[in-house]
Amino acid sequence: MLSVIIPAYNEEKCIKPAYNEVYSLLCAHGIESEFVFVDDGSRDRTYAIINELACEAENVVGLHFSRNFGKEAAISAGLAAANGNCAVVIDCDLQHPSEKIIEMYRLWQQGYEIVEGIKSERGQEKKLHSIGAKAFYSVISRMAGFDMTNSSDFKLLDRKVIDVLNQMPERGFFRAISYWVGYNKTTVEFEVRERVGGESKWSTRGLIKYAISNISSYSTAPMQTVTVLGFVMLFISVVFGIWALIDKIVGRALEGMTTVIIITIFIGSIIMISLGIIGYYIARIYEEIKGRPKYIISSTTKSAKKSQLKQ
Repeated sequence: MLSVIIPAYNEEKCIKPAYNEVYSLLCAHGIESEFVFVDDGSRDRTYAIINELACEAENVVGLHFSRNFGKEAAISAGLAAANGNCAVVIDCDLQHPSEKIIEMYRLWQQGYEIVEGIKSERGQEKKLHSIGAKAFYSVISRMAGFDMTNSSDFKLLDRKVIDVLNQMPERGFFRAISYWVGYNKTTVEFEVRERVGGESKWSTRGLIKYAISNISSYSTAPMQTVTVLGFVMLFISVVFGIWALIDKIVGRALEGMTTVIIITIFIGSIIMISLGIIGYYIARIYEEIKGRPKYIISSTTKSAKKSQLKQ
């Protein structure tokens, strides 16, 4: 059985179209499926529509978060609730083309344990967003040590991979952590489609925060920057120290206070940047050691028809 995990946040217009399209496709290819919708604390009728769908269909499970915990938490909850031999994660707005699920499923049948969806075209997104995304994946690929160019959340995972991810307590970046675990992996290229409804929930500020959080989760390179800056300051200090010593020997005082002011400001800036980087990592450690759950499920809905059949 294939579990279809669909995170949703204020996606009331997309729930039923997403289910109808994907389910019809899977039925046409004879693939047994279940659908796990995870409502990430939506403020619209998203969860109400998931409930309605569960009453109409036999293979729908709905999870509702007590508040908005983020897409990564929603994916984690979906993986924890999935009962299939494999699971695919797909966006509710269907920008991930559903027909690619069949290709992924066939590759899984051939023995691949992770099938990654790789963007060949990024669709109709803003130029600045596209440049920022490419820069982010370039940076995180170099820092994490594996190529994540044009990566996405659209991927199919084998049961053994799902079980491993469910055992990991950290708040990981799903796109990166599925690379990190290894296993027999292949890729499928896709072009990003237009949304079936609604609008993107990502803001520029949110994307920047998301990028910084995920880079710090998978690399200590920013921390090494502090060391590099320290050596840079040591080199500058030695140069100016020699300069001042020579001036002292030849009896020539260092001219003016401008140089001193500039150096003081520069050193102060380096120190503040370094403290900021270290402080951010300490904050990440603090979040992890508190041991709070990744998410809180306030309610769960299952297909009424399926429940009657079990009874």
